[in-house]
Amino acid sequence: MTVEDLPSSVTEQDGSAVVRVLSYNIRSMRDDTVALARVIRACAPDLVLVQEAPRFFRWRKAAARLAGATDLVYVTGGATAAGPMILSSLRAHVERTEDVLLPHTPGLHQRGFATAVLRIGGARLSVLSAHLSLNAAERYEQSGLLTDRISGLGEPYAIAGGDLNERPDGPAFGRIAGRLNDAWAAKPWGGEFTSSAERPYQRIDALFASHGVDILGCGVPHALPGITRHDLLAASDHLPVLAALRIPVS
Repeated sequence: MTVEDLPSSVTEQDGSAVVRVLSYNIRSMRDDTVALARVIRACAPDLVLVQEAPRFFRWRKAAARLAGATDLVYVTGGATAAGPMILSSLRAHVERTEDVLLPHTPGLHQRGFATAVLRIGGARLSVLSAHLSLNAAERYEQSGLLTDRISGLGEPYAIAGGDLNERPDGPAFGRIAGRLNDAWAAKPWGGEFTSSAERPYQRIDALFASHGVDILGCGVPHALPGITRHDLLAASDHLPVLAALRIPVS
C-alpha cells in the first residue's frame, strides 16, 4: 500500500464512517509547535489521541492553541488525565467524556486515560488515549485497566491508542493486542518504528481497534504529502501513528 492509498475521511451511504485517527506523543509541546501543527494538519485526522499534552501552567491555553493551529477542537484530557488528551474534527459529535486517573505508585509518574464516546455519521465509538508506565509491573497492570475501561464504555466499537513504552513482544502490549486488534499488524502502511524520531528502531506507539472495525491501513506517515523529515524531527521525539478505520453503523 502506498501513501496515496490511505483512505480519506468519508461517511458512506449506509451511515458507516471511514475515520482517520492519529496517535502522537507531543512531548508537552516543548519542541517546534509550528512543525507539530504542520504534521497533524497534513495527516487530516478526524481524531488525535495525544500523549504528553501540556499539563501544568496554563495547560488549557496550550491545548486550545494546538487545536486552533490544527483546525481541530479539544474534546477531553490534558492535565485532568495526567497527559493523555483527545482532539477531534468537527465531523465528530461528542456524546460524553471522562478523564481517568490510574492507581499511583509512589515515586512514579501519575498516569491516566482520556476517554470519550463519539458519533461520526451513523457510527458510534468509544475512544481512549493512554501513556503507560516506564515500570514494567505497573505498565502490565495498566494494560489490563485499559482493556477493562474500553469494555466499560459500553460501545460495540472502540479505538485505543498511545505510547505504550513497550514493544509488541512485551507482556503489556500483548495483553492489549489479545483483546483489541493491533492496527499496524493487521494492515501495515507507511513506517513501522516510532521511537526515537531521529533514529527510529522500535515500535512503542500503537493504535488498536475492537473487533468489527475494518482496519484500512496504519503506520508512521513518513511520505505523506505535506510532511517532511525536518518537520517530523522538529515536532517531537516520537513519530506519529496514523490509521484509517471503517466504523460500522452502531
